[in-house]
Formats: sequence, C-alpha cells, structure tokens
Amino acid sequence: MSMVMPVNLSTFEAPPSLTEQAARQLRRDIISTRLEPGSSLSEATLSASMGLGKAPIRAALARLSDEGLIAALPRRGWVVSLVTIRDIHEVFDLRLLLEPEAARRAAGRVDAEHLKTLDGVCAAGYQPGNGDSAIDFLEANRAFHVAVAELSGNARLARQLGRLLDESTRMLVMGLMRRDRTGEMAHEHEELIAALALGRAEEAARIMHEQVDASRKMVLAALTSPELGISV
Repeated sequence: MSMVMPVNLSTFEAPPSLTEQAARQLRRDIISTRLEPGSSLSEATLSASMGLGKAPIRAALARLSDEGLIAALPRRGWVVSLVTIRDIHEVFDLRLLLEPEAARRAAGRVDAEHLKTLDGVCAAGYQPGNGDSAIDFLEANRAFHVAVAELSGNARLARQLGRLLDESTRMLVMGLMRRDRTGEMAHEHEELIAALALGRAEEAARIMHEQVDASRKMVLAALTSPELGISV
C-alpha cells in the first residue's frame, strides 16, 4: 500500500511579483532616505536601474503613492513626499494616545524573556548616518513595540499601532541619522520590561509615554536643524 507523504505548502509559496519587488526596494530606499524627501522619480530611470519593465515600476509607484510615500506630479512624474511638522505631530500624538494604554493593559501578561529576546537586536544598536543600519534597528524596535501591543489583548489596537509605527519609521530614520540613541533606548526598554513583568500598569504606561515623547523630540530636533530644514 503506497503512503501519501505530507506536503509542505511553504515550499510552494510564490515568489514576490515584479511589482512587489519594485515596491519593496523603493520603499526601503525612501524610508532609509537613500531617496531623500523631494527627490524626483522617473519611471524610465527606475526601470533601467532596477532592470524591470515600466509596468511593474508604474504599479509599484502607484502603491507607494497610496501609502503616502510619494506623490504624482502631472506630466512631470513622481516625487518623494516631504515630511512636515504636522505629519510628525499627528503620528506621534496618536502614538501617545494608544501606546501607553497598550502598555497599561499588557502589564502582568508579559513573558519578560521573550521581550528581552526581541530587544536584543535593538541593544546591538546602529550606525548613525547609515540608513540601512537605522532601518534594521527600527524594524527590531517596531517588533518590540508591536509585541507589547499584542499583549494588551486587543488585536485591533495592535494592528493600528503597527501601521503608526510603519508611518513613523522614515521620521525616526531621519532623527537617528543625526545622533545615536542606542544607550538611551536600551535603558528605556529595560525599565519598561521590568514594569510590565511586575504588573506595574501605571508605571509601564508612564515609561511608554516618556519613550514615545522622547522619540518625537528627537525627530523634531533633527529635522528642524538648519542643515536639513523641514516643511511646515
């Protein structure tokens, strides 16, 4: 009697489409500020540099436009969206409303070792001035913050925070390029993990509020410096 071997469906996962490949690369280039705010983008130039046809490039640009990372210019192509003072305040205002509450609800429900593992990559730090290094650091930081939100027990809250963290990534990259906050953030995370593990809800909410507010101040200080300038 023949036996039917189990099939590992993950081995049959389709590779990312050409549009997904283009969108992924362009998104990283924009978030890392390799493509700076205000930079012009040409379908023909991107097609040649990425070795892809114009159709997937056009579809990728449309996707990034929906995400707010780029904007279409009639008869002139595309431009990387600027980051404004209003953008920063709106994103961080929402984070300040939601993240302390997520931390308050997560207190006492935390696996401290799991959070320490997630925080390990953050503790390794990044290289100021290196956009790719800053992105890797911020992706680890995002995973840490989303994990706390998920422990709140509210899946919708966690999803909303995930989107806000994605939106704030480019702002944070710009801020981290100006100074090294590795030591400060490592201390902040250690304090937060301890409060969460001990079930100190109000302390956890306070620490989270301080962390998010410190990030906003760092971004504003960096992006309003005379060297960079920022839209209002």
